[in-house]
Amino acid sequence: MTYTIAEPCVDVLDKACVEECPVDCIYEGNRMLYIQPDECVDCGACEPVCPVEAIFYEDDVPDQWSDYINANVEFFNDLGSPGGAAKLGKVDHDAPFVKALPPMGEE
Repeated sequence: MTYTIAEPCVDVLDKACVEECPVDCIYEGNRMLYIQPDECVDCGACEPVCPVEAIFYEDDVPDQWSDYINANVEFFNDLGSPGGAAKLGKVDHDAPFVKALPPMGEE
């Protein structure tokens, strides 16, 4: 189990969670942030600092956002476990589910 970032992050990308993550496991895609499950140590430091309340422990993801659990996994299918988001930088990629979403965030 790990933490998952859900819909409130799409097209927002605040990155407060990135600053708090002690193991640098939160990666930036084109439209949202993703948590690398093999690198996450389940410390929970990211959850309370998220201004849009988009981060959930995997078992606690609201039903309406359950597709984001799989989207988080899909993001890392080709990327694997790079060993740190800072050294990799922004990834020009999103999970197919996220990529297909209409624009969100700002009304």
